[in-house]
Amino acid sequence: MKNVLFFLFMISQSLLAQQRNYDTLPNLPEHYVKRIAVFKKQPVSTEKVIMLGNSITEGGDWKKLLTDTTIINHGISGDVTFGVLNRLDEITKRKPSKVFLMIGINDLSRNTPTEVIIENIFNITYRIRAASPKTQFFVQSILPLNESFQNFPTQFRGKQEQVIHINTKLKKYADKMKYTYIDLHSKFTNKDGNLEAKYATDGLHLTAAGYQNWSSILKPYLKNK
Repeated sequence: MKNVLFFLFMISQSLLAQQRNYDTLPNLPEHYVKRIAVFKKQPVSTEKVIMLGNSITEGGDWKKLLTDTTIINHGISGDVTFGVLNRLDEITKRKPSKVFLMIGINDLSRNTPTEVIIENIFNITYRIRAASPKTQFFVQSILPLNESFQNFPTQFRGKQEQVIHINTKLKKYADKMKYTYIDLHSKFTNKDGNLEAKYATDGLHLTAAGYQNWSSILKPYLKNK
C-alpha cells in the first residue's frame, strides 16, 4: 500500500507543475446530474456487479447482454475521469462484488493530458480498493476509433495514438495498482488499427454487434461472483 501511495504521489507532483488548460467537467453536465439523481434513488444492495463509465457503458443493456438481472449500469453519457472520481461514493457504498470501468475517451475530447487521465484512473482504483477492499476491480481498455464515418464526432479526431498510449500504461501498471486489465481494444480493431466498422454507429459508439462482442469478452470475468 505504501508503494502505491508513493507512486500516486510522485505522479500527482509532476502533474501539478503543468498548467491546466483543459476542462474537467463532463461533456453533458445536465445529464450527469440527472443520472446521479437516479443512482441516489436506487436501493443500496451489496455484492452486485457495477458497470462504470460513459455513454458507451450507459448504452449497454448489461442485464440482458450478460444474462444477469442484478447488474447495475452506472454509465453516464459524456462522463470523464473527474466525473467518476466525483461520484465514487455512490459506487463504494454498495460494496459491489465487481466493478468494470471504461473511462477516458471524453477526457481526450477536452484535451486533458494522457498522464492526467491515467493518474485519475489510478486514483479511482485506489479509492475503490480503500473503501471497498473486497471488490474486484477491472479496468477495461479504451476502444479504438474510426474517423472514416461521415458522422464521426469531430472533437475525437486525432486521438487514436493517445488512446493507445493510455491503454499501454493501464496494462503496464495493472499489477502495481492491483486491478485486472481487460484488453478490449485489440478485439475491436480492424486490420488498419481502427474500430471495426460493423461494431460502430459513428466511429465511436457501438452497434448491437459491438455490444455482443464486448459482452462475450466480459463473460469469463463474471464467473465466481
